[in-house]
Amino acid sequence: MLAPDRPALILAPMEGVTDAPMRAVQGACGAFTFAVSEFLRVSHSVPPRSVFLKHIPELRTDCRTSTGLPVQVQLLGGDAGLMAASAVVACEAGARAIDINFGCPAKTVNRNDGGATLLKYPKRIREIVSSVRAAVPVEIPVSAKLRLGWDTTDAIFENAEMAAEGGAAWITIHGRTREAGYAPPIHWSPVGAVRERLKIPVVANGDIWDLEGFRRCREETGCIHFMLGRGALANPTLARSVAVDLRLRVDAEDETGDWPERLRMLIDCAGELGHAKGGNVRRLKQWLSMAARFGTFAHFDTVKRTESVEELFAVLALKP
Repeated sequence: MLAPDRPALILAPMEGVTDAPMRAVQGACGAFTFAVSEFLRVSHSVPPRSVFLKHIPELRTDCRTSTGLPVQVQLLGGDAGLMAASAVVACEAGARAIDINFGCPAKTVNRNDGGATLLKYPKRIREIVSSVRAAVPVEIPVSAKLRLGWDTTDAIFENAEMAAEGGAAWITIHGRTREAGYAPPIHWSPVGAVRERLKIPVVANGDIWDLEGFRRCREETGCIHFMLGRGALANPTLARSVAVDLRLRVDAEDETGDWPERLRMLIDCAGELGHAKGGNVRRLKQWLSMAARFGTFAHFDTVKRTESVEELFAVLALKP
């Protein structure tokens, strides 16, 4: 799924944001190499096949969105045995690649032995990755998503090595600790240092808001693999511009149209997938709120007062 010597641009998993309808919308621009699903939590038991199919409907269509974007299945949990068994179910349901979440900073997740809390226990990272790697077919790549550490950036070196020793085909590193959350600054230099040490690809992630920021990240990390999350949603032309810079595309023409067209695409994709919430006004305002906070959408103060999809589109039609 990720070639060590070829550049790649990956759509980040964002809980409650990059669900199946949004993955389909983002795939329409043709810029992303693949997407990673929102995490499926593995706590006290192995989720059945039906849960995987509901959470990641792309499993029914060769692990691709309706717009052709490949999707990697992400799991989150602290029990190596349950994680391995869950990965097997995912593969039997159609998964083509497994990612393990060691980066989620949510307090609820961390209190229940998942996500970034594992960053405090490097050997457990190796155990979980190794167990999943041993359980799934050899042709299924297993990767890991990490932060720099729980409360210190130095932790990334041991944690990354443990993931690699466990058999991770690649790792993605968000350039902050768990304690930092999403507050600035981002630290890209440790990501580059890890890339130089390891013999597996490293995907750089965090605070790539524009093309200039992407180029700084590339210069500081030396990476050729990148993950976009909030930046891609806040600025819908960013992914294509980065893809052009990575020579993944030949042009940077925006095929997704203006905001009404993008929003209607989300509604349509949600309808195709049977996601009732995917096309409601709250979901549309969630996307526009992100574009206002981190991008250049200038009309959110007016849009946020709308109470229906029809009213929201009517307001947008009056804006230049």
